[in-house]
Amino acid sequence: MNKSDLIKKVSEVLNSKKKAQAAVDSIIKAITEALSSNDSVALVRFGTFKIANRKAKKGRNPQTGKEINIPAKKAPKFVPGKALKDAVK
Repeated sequence: MNKSDLIKKVSEVLNSKKKAQAAVDSIIKAITEALSSNDSVALVRFGTFKIANRKAKKGRNPQTGKEINIPAKKAPKFVPGKALKDAVK
């Protein structure tokens, strides 16, 4: 399922594709803004979106085999909730 499929599914409930697109876009925007301000978003029974801090590490250039330094960075992370895990079984 991609974003347009999700909008189509939400429009079945809202009876308006325009309102469905606005709803999906606003949810994505809210999650993005929360993560960019280093906050997490917990959706009970679904899961939690949060920021994971990755440490700096050594890596290897696959073409040359030369060792390189990979800097520390922040990355988005999703941890599924129990209900979602059970639904996927």
